[in-house]
Amino acid sequence: MTEPVAPVVSSRIRVLIADDHALVREGLRYVLDADPLIEVVAEASNGRLAVELALEHTPDVVVLDITMPEETGLKAAARLRELLPATRVLLLSMHDQSEYVREGMRIGTHGYLLKDSAGEELRAAIRAVHAGGTFFSPAVVRRFSTADAVAERSPAAQLEQLTPRERDVLAGVARGLTNKAIAAELGISRRTVEAHRESLMRKLEIHSVAGLTRFALEAGMVAPG
Repeated sequence: MTEPVAPVVSSRIRVLIADDHALVREGLRYVLDADPLIEVVAEASNGRLAVELALEHTPDVVVLDITMPEETGLKAAARLRELLPATRVLLLSMHDQSEYVREGMRIGTHGYLLKDSAGEELRAAIRAVHAGGTFFSPAVVRRFSTADAVAERSPAAQLEQLTPRERDVLAGVARGLTNKAIAAELGISRRTVEAHRESLMRKLEIHSVAGLTRFALEAGMVAPG
């Protein structure tokens, strides 16, 4: 008796690509076709069509351009995460702005790749997100890290390092008051004011009255004179 032949299950990664430029889609397909483990199952020219085709083909990975007509890649990504939670979403863009990356992460996408990335990087990104990981272009990671560092050094963030009394002293310095005047206003000794002043200068890495005044203005502690 002949044993029934089991159906062959494809182990290829099924990918849908979405970009509003036909030449870009053609280039993406060319790059992905070079990998025998990746199969492009559909192409879309806008975000709305990308979602429709994804529902039809249930791809493993969707590669979405961020800026597309009718429905942006970010909006399409949000819908895909809701409608097809098992499908992995990889954002593709010419832009490395950290706000796009943050929004993609908030939505729950799995990677962010720049359009000028090498073909092997795109294939590696698809393999990585399909395997359950994430993938971000090195340039995106650098930009994102820089943006975080800048945010951490913003006046508002730095102000959080100071104690309430140090802020009071800083406000007095920015208003042009002497240590003696600040001490009288706050009801503390001049020596205590000096100690607070040294501490806040050390924390802010600012060592001049002009620098402290500028910082206080930028932090919104005093109105411009």
